[in-house]
Amino acid sequence: MSRSRAWAELLRLPALFTVPGDALSGAAAVGARPDSRTLLAIGSSLCLYEAGMALNDWADRAEDAAERPHRPLPSGRVHPAAAFTAACALTGAGLALAARAGRPALTVAVPLAATVWAYDLALKHTPCGPAAMATARALDLVLGAAATTGRTRAALPSAALLGTHTLAVTVVSRQETKGGSPLAPLAALTTTALLSRLLTHRPAGVPLDRPSATGLDGADGEATAFSRPVSGPVPATAEPAAAGRERLRPAHARRTTPPRSADSAWSPARALTTTLAATYAATAARPYFHAALNPSPPLTQRAVGGGIRATIPLQAALSARSGAGLTALLIAGLAPLGRRFGRKVSVT
Repeated sequence: MSRSRAWAELLRLPALFTVPGDALSGAAAVGARPDSRTLLAIGSSLCLYEAGMALNDWADRAEDAAERPHRPLPSGRVHPAAAFTAACALTGAGLALAARAGRPALTVAVPLAATVWAYDLALKHTPCGPAAMATARALDLVLGAAATTGRTRAALPSAALLGTHTLAVTVVSRQETKGGSPLAPLAALTTTALLSRLLTHRPAGVPLDRPSATGLDGADGEATAFSRPVSGPVPATAEPAAAGRERLRPAHARRTTPPRSADSAWSPARALTTTLAATYAATAARPYFHAALNPSPPLTQRAVGGGIRATIPLQAALSARSGAGLTALLIAGLAPLGRRFGRKVSVT
C-alpha cells in the first residue's frame, strides 16, 4: 500500500481526470463523434501526461530534497532510476497508441512528447516554461481532433482557449513553494473572467432582413417574397383609397423583419454552455482571489489545485460550445471523481 501510494503521488493520479477531456473536446471541435480512434488518443494522452509527471519529479529531485522532502523521490519511496524508466516507457506507449490511431495523430503526438520532455528537462525554470506547458495542453486537444478525423484546423480556437487557461495556471504554480507577488493570481483571475466570456459569447447573427437564396426566413421559416431582390417592375398592391382608386405601394415600403442578434436566442445547448462556463469560473476564480489577497505558499498551492480542477468544466464548456452536449456532460462527470481522489492524493 505504501509503495502504491508513493507511485500515486509521483504520477499525481487525481490529475488524470483532467486528461480525457482534451481528446473529447478536440473531437467535438471538428464536429465528430468519439470513436475507437478517439479512445486511442485518450490512451496516448494519459501515457504522455504521466510520463511528464514522472519526468518532472526526476528532473526536480534535488530541488524537492530541499523544498519538498516528503515527495516520493527525495523521501526514498521511489528510486530515481525507476521514475526515469517509467517516463521513458510511458512516452513510448503514448507514441505507439498515437501511431495506432493513424498518421495524423502521430504527427501531433511527436511534437507533444517533445514539448513534455523539453519542458521538464530544460524549459521549466525559464521564461518559456509556462508557454511550453500551454503548448503541450493545446496539442493534446488537437491530438483528439487529428486522431478522430485527421483534421485539426477547426480545433485550433478551442486549443487556444485551453492553452491560455493552462498558461495562467502554470504562471501561478511557479511560486507555489515560496509564495510571492499577487500579480500572478490576479492575472490568472483576469484570464478566467476573459475565457468565461469567450465561452459564452456568440457573434451577432445575420440580420433577418437580408436577402435569402430560398426566400425563406432563416429564423421562423416563413416565406417572405420581400426578402428576394426585385427585378423588373414592382408589382402593384391594391389598397382602398379615399377616391376609390387603387394606389401602388412603392418598393421602399416593402415589409422587412427587424434584425435580431444570435446572442438573444436561447437554446438548451446555449444554456448548457453557459452553465459549464459558470462552473469553470467558480472553480478557478475563488482560489485565485484568495491567493491574490494573500500569496502565501498554502493559498498559492490551493489556487494551482483549483486551476487544475477547473480544466474539466472548461473542456466540457468547449464541447458544449461546439454542439456536443452529451460529450460535455460526460466530461463534466469526471469532475466529482477527480475531487474524490484529490482528497487522498494531491494534484500538485
